[in-house]
Amino acid sequence: MDRLKIAERISTITNPPIICIPLFTLICVILSFTSSGFDIGKFIVLEVISLIFASILPMAIILFWAKKLGTDKDISNRSDRYMPLIVGIISYFIGFSICLILGLDNFLTCLLLCYSINTGVVLLFTTKWKISVHTTGLSGPIGALILLAGPFGAIFGVIYPVLIWSRVLLEKHTLSQAICGGIQGFFLTVLEMYLFMNILNLPVSGLVSLGDSIIFILAIIATPILLGILSYIKTRNPRNIFIIGEIILLLAFFILTPANVFLIFVLISLTSVLVSLFSGDGFIWHDILF
Repeated sequence: MDRLKIAERISTITNPPIICIPLFTLICVILSFTSSGFDIGKFIVLEVISLIFASILPMAIILFWAKKLGTDKDISNRSDRYMPLIVGIISYFIGFSICLILGLDNFLTCLLLCYSINTGVVLLFTTKWKISVHTTGLSGPIGALILLAGPFGAIFGVIYPVLIWSRVLLEKHTLSQAICGGIQGFFLTVLEMYLFMNILNLPVSGLVSLGDSIIFILAIIATPILLGILSYIKTRNPRNIFIIGEIILLLAFFILTPANVFLIFVLISLTSVLVSLFSGDGFIWHDILF
């Protein structure tokens, strides 16, 4: 299988309404554990809400709109994305409203509101710049999993550099658009979750602190950002600069952060390097490192 077909498959399974199915399912599983054990009834309710309003309805409008316009399923033309994004905003907000009215789980309630607001932010970006919906859609639920499960949630960050490569190789986005989509999704999700829990008085106990969540996010995005910067600046020895930068980051995470954060940084860095190696000549990360 050639690299292009692999990139296409990665892009398909990480389409936001699709990737959110396993990630939201995992979120719902975690939320359904109580002091007395696993609450299957709670899980079913949360899973149905998340499936309908975070996956089925957004995917239905994407497929309908793509067919109506006669375009690809990614709706690559920036101006054609407005309607699916608007419907997504409405769908997530309806899910949030149902959770709020019925008094369902506070975490899922706030998360669906985050999705609605974050999609609105993407819509604003889209009026001027085609920020990656794929990397935003990936980083949002991973940010939520970091809040719920710390390093276990952060492990899913290994998908981030792989998805960046996929979207750039398929020429769906520039490198900066793919990287920035993830940065936006990570930070807005964790910041908004704490904001909405306080504003709406919907407390959730046992979450990873905001500060610790941000450190995990930095561990995920540090190496892709470094590679991204080196992709845009002209220098004679980008490989040497990368090595020096990585050593500095490695020491910083080793000295200043807990061991699990350091290990996440190492894992994402290794993944980014392996992606660069696999990508071959022509992909800017490969040209920098090899």
